[in-house]
Amino acid sequence: MARVGYIGLGLMGASMARNLMKAGYQLVVHNRSRAIVEKLAAEGATPAASPREVAAQSDFVFTNLPDSPDVEAVVLGEDGVIEAARDGMIYIDNSTIKPETARMIAARLAEVGVLALDAPVSGGTIGARDGTLSIMVGGPQEAFDRALPLFEAMGTTVIRVGESGAGQIAKVANQIVVAGTMVAMVEALVVAQKAGVDPARVVQAISKGAAQCWALDTKPAKLFKRDHTPGFKAYMQAKDLKICIDTGRTYNVPLPLTAVAHQLYEAMVSMGNGELDNSAVITVLEALADVTVGEAAG
Repeated sequence: MARVGYIGLGLMGASMARNLMKAGYQLVVHNRSRAIVEKLAAEGATPAASPREVAAQSDFVFTNLPDSPDVEAVVLGEDGVIEAARDGMIYIDNSTIKPETARMIAARLAEVGVLALDAPVSGGTIGARDGTLSIMVGGPQEAFDRALPLFEAMGTTVIRVGESGAGQIAKVANQIVVAGTMVAMVEALVVAQKAGVDPARVVQAISKGAAQCWALDTKPAKLFKRDHTPGFKAYMQAKDLKICIDTGRTYNVPLPLTAVAHQLYEAMVSMGNGELDNSAVITVLEALADVTVGEAAG
């Protein structure tokens, strides 16, 4: 069985790594914070001191990191993946980064015989834990075919969208919809509360009609309890939306709704709430409307 390395063991990465282990793969793991490395080592993974050390022991190397500069440093920097690169290795990035960064890294790795896939995911911490993620992939068909069994250990929807960078373009599209529907959902709750109508009953009334969406299906119950435990942190949503805005500029596509959503998430981060769930953007709308959703209406 293929040897697999995983670098970046945060809320998503640790669960995805565990699912690869459950599927029978021997994992080599590395993370900036060592506590999670030690936990996974106790579960059977092999710890590594650097990305280079991960790559030296792996046929497939995954990364799952916060932003484009982090991925570039881990792959191309000192003690990076590229320093142990060899013909036939496949590199897979589960991070959400700029499409042009994904293409640049793929081109640099191709020079040393490594095939690269950009493979961002959607589904949050629950999807990562349960192995039900949607995985959108860009890169060579050959690499995708070889990596497919690994993807299937982590997700239930795995689509090769196109060549290098296409996975990240799909993630841009995903985040445009995710943020737009999330903001629309919390606006609906706030207007119901401010108008003196029970938001919970409003949700019941509209959730099976044309307004039905993932945000409305999954988030209101937690919001009514003021539970903002993160499934996907707001500061990461803000970062992703900046990538969306930048991509729109690159291709000369206006994204007016996405720009508004980005400003709301930036405001949330400025309010000190960036570590909360992305649905907690409701706190920004509540502050603007001078109302708290969940208080007795009417």
